[in-house]
Amino acid sequence: MKNPRDIIKRPVITERTSEFVEQLKYVFEVDLRSNKTEIKQAIEQIFKVKVVSVNTLRMPAKPRRYGRHSGYTSEWKKAIVQLSADSKPLEFFEASV
Repeated sequence: MKNPRDIIKRPVITERTSEFVEQLKYVFEVDLRSNKTEIKQAIEQIFKVKVVSVNTLRMPAKPRRYGRHSGYTSEWKKAIVQLSADSKPLEFFEASV
């Protein structure tokens, strides 16, 4: 099995994702090759909480220009994790609200 910290890269903290905190939903950037089962197990191991569901999205690469140079941003994967009602809220999301 992969290391859980290799699957979960970082939390995604935006204005929209901070609204999800009230519903016990949290958003993370995850490894492109990881699946929902691996994400669920990694979140449960790292934060010691119970995960109800995981939804994933692949965020496409977008074209960007820097002067006369053009290229693309990296493609990445986002996971929206729903915790059970009896789970404790995650600390780093509480500070941003």
